[in-house]
Order: sequence, then structure tokens, then C-alpha cells
Amino acid sequence: MVSVSDLLPVEAIRLDVVAEDWRAAIGAAGDLLVATGSGTDAYTEEMIRTVEDSGPYIVLAPGLAFAHARPSPAVLRTGMAWVRLARPVEFGHETNDPVGLVVALAAEDATAHTDAMASLARLLADPETAEALRVAPTPAAVRGILAGETGAGEAAGAGPGPDAGAGAEGAAAAPAAAAGPAVHKILTVCGNGLGTSLFLKNTLEQVLDRWGWGRYVTVEATDTISAKGKASEAVAILTSREIAKTLGDVGVPVRVVDDFTSTTEADRVLRDTYDV
Repeated sequence: MVSVSDLLPVEAIRLDVVAEDWRAAIGAAGDLLVATGSGTDAYTEEMIRTVEDSGPYIVLAPGLAFAHARPSPAVLRTGMAWVRLARPVEFGHETNDPVGLVVALAAEDATAHTDAMASLARLLADPETAEALRVAPTPAAVRGILAGETGAGEAAGAGPGPDAGAGAEGAAAAPAAAAGPAVHKILTVCGNGLGTSLFLKNTLEQVLDRWGWGRYVTVEATDTISAKGKASEAVAILTSREIAKTLGDVGVPVRVVDDFTSTTEADRVLRDTYDV
């Protein structure tokens, strides 16, 4: 299993970086991918172009942008970069601006980093860990928290935070059509299918497991192009505001989620989807 610390060397972490705008913020993260041998300058340009083409859907939670692009020859090996900004910048996101943390991913393929993304999503959703990362004094301290080597990291792994209990009550009854193995599918969608959609997939699965629905509903992370072809297989699509506009009418409900790390919001959207 690939962990966050496997993909994020301390040399790929910079704190209190000054960036004039969102392009410079992504550029700073891209520079770290280049410096640590994960990406090239061309990949940095691809990450910026993703936002130019598809909007600021990479701003997946308040203050957090997850910069990435599709696997391409511009990726040298799978790796991550972490840039905490000295002053937050606007990405143009309706609810999650301004952004103070940019995490970048260069992925060789769509699968090798999925465990690391699930772990990172859980860590960033924990209020104590998020605050510890916000004030961590050094790159080594950030990496230690992410690796679970400090008190804050251990607290993040010790159990659900205040957001985690949402949805556990009053949702025990499984979907009416589910009588055995998983028969329902929900798609989580982002522009590339390997970054922000994985964060949302992990959050949904946490809620489904607490409801006792994990065996009845599967969640698949995918990209916008594939989602249109797979929509007929799903009961709903969950995605960002920007991607929802790109998808248009696909024949199934498309639900907008603003904070991809919030189990409270995921719970609300799932309740709306299943009318529970």
C-alpha cells in the first residue's frame, strides 16, 4: 500500500510561500514536483491548463486546492508536493476560496496512488490534524503529522472527528432494491478521474459504512468523459459545481458537493439522493 509519506518527501514541502495568484500557487507546487523528480515543467503547465479549461473544481474544500492533471509523458514518477501559502489566493471558487494550501499530484497511472489519497482525505477532514498542518513550523513537522508520527497525526487516526458521526442515526435501512451484493452505484466525478474524485469517493464510503450500506452501494471515481458513458449504470453522480455544468443532462441525478472532505455534507447529499 502506497502511503502519503511514500509520495511526499520532505523536500517537496514548502511553507509560507508567497504567490501573487492561483497560477503562481500551482506553479510553486509544480516546481517542487520538478525538483523532486516527479514532474516536468510541461506537467506544471498541464495542471494550470486544467483549471483554465474546467474551472476551479480542484478547490475541493475550504482553503484547499488539489492540483493535478492526467497521467502523461510529462509525469516522471508518481509523487506529491505540498505548498502552504503565506497569504491565501483566490481561485474563483464560489464557496471554498480563498486557498491557503495547494497539494499537487503527479500520477503515472490512475491506480497506484489511491490508498494515499484515501489516507490524505481522512487526515485533512480531521479538524485537529488540519489545524496542526496549518501551524506546523517546518516541512519535517508537516511530513511527521501526515505520517502519523506526532500527536496530531495519532489523533487523526484515533477515531472519527466531530464531522464523522453525521448520518449514523436514522439511516440503517438499506436501499429497497438491495438484497445481497452491491446493486447500486454512485459515480464521483472530476476532470481527470484520479484526484478530487478520489477524495469524494473516500468521504462517501465513510458515510455509507456508518450507515451500514457499504455492501449495497459501490462508489466509483471517474472522469467527465467516462462518466457520461457510465451514467446509465449509476443511481446518481456526485461532483463539483463546475463539473456538473460540464456534464449537463446525463439521465441520472447530478448532485453538487462543495466540500469533498466533509462527511456532514456527504451525508446530506446521500439523504437527498435516497430520500431518507
